[in-house]
Amino acid sequence: MVAVECGEVGMITLGKAAMNNGLSNLVYVVYYNGLGTLILLPNFIIHSCRSNRPPLTLSVLSKLFGLGLLGICLLQVSAYAGINYSSPTLASALGNLIPAFTFLFAIVFRIEKFDIRKSASQAKALGTIVAITGAFVMTFYQGPPLFNTTPDHELNKNLLSSQQSNWILGGLLITITCICSSSWNVFQTATVKEYPDEVTVVFLFCCFGTLQCAIFTLLYERNIDVWILDDRTEWVSIVFAAIFGTAIRNSLITWCLRKKGPVFVSMFKPISVVIAVIMGIMFLGDILHLGSVIGAVIIALGVYTVLYGQSKDSKLTINDDSRLESLSENTPLLQK
Repeated sequence: MVAVECGEVGMITLGKAAMNNGLSNLVYVVYYNGLGTLILLPNFIIHSCRSNRPPLTLSVLSKLFGLGLLGICLLQVSAYAGINYSSPTLASALGNLIPAFTFLFAIVFRIEKFDIRKSASQAKALGTIVAITGAFVMTFYQGPPLFNTTPDHELNKNLLSSQQSNWILGGLLITITCICSSSWNVFQTATVKEYPDEVTVVFLFCCFGTLQCAIFTLLYERNIDVWILDDRTEWVSIVFAAIFGTAIRNSLITWCLRKKGPVFVSMFKPISVVIAVIMGIMFLGDILHLGSVIGAVIIALGVYTVLYGQSKDSKLTINDDSRLESLSENTPLLQK
């Protein structure tokens, strides 16, 4: 998961650079998912021939179709639209909302236990509220730039005022992305438990999502010129996103979801903030704003409060299980 977060920030940064050069965010999503699906195709064919996979029922296919719609068509389109309006730093910082939203969805679908009388559950609830508060701070308060050495203050003032509305719109789109990502984590976990074949699940939902996104893009982008790639950065970003984002990342996340569950996967999001800030400043010329720092600190506090609650809850569960095992070993006659 650490490798996934590092590569994801690199993919977002390259995508932002390509969109700065004029690449449509919709075309970018279609191209890299299409190429990534082609990369996954040989492995899917070999796997289908060699393994006795479970039969693909209509119920499983409909769930994979829904995963493609949620995880590619809705999630990635809104994500890169939000990044296009704001920055990878804001996207990574608001990505810390994913653990909070995943925790809420896990409670709704009864994957996580929640009892308000227990201190662990209280910590989870408090951390969720704090994290969401930090996201609102980052979205609606950009603040003055930090480490800015540009001498023309009036130009910076006009530039900030013209970008403020785009920054808010980008923040709202990325927040929608976080909600989609959290629900996708829970939905993907349930699907993989029902159909425990990661290779088939990843290939089919990528294939469905690419087709859905391509149809939407053809209806939305009427200008044929947007499909022409005429810059080296665009090619590099698409190839990297196809190899890492579609082929490697989706496979790793699906495997981790089956092994450890959605909340574990989402808890690695805070790592991406520091990486995104460094890469954004180095490669994109992003300016670090005070609102981003304050919001990121608040979000981090909220996330680690949730982590504390989860670790405490896990210890209680282990202690309860060991106590039950000791009772069953010491009192066999009572059980009979």
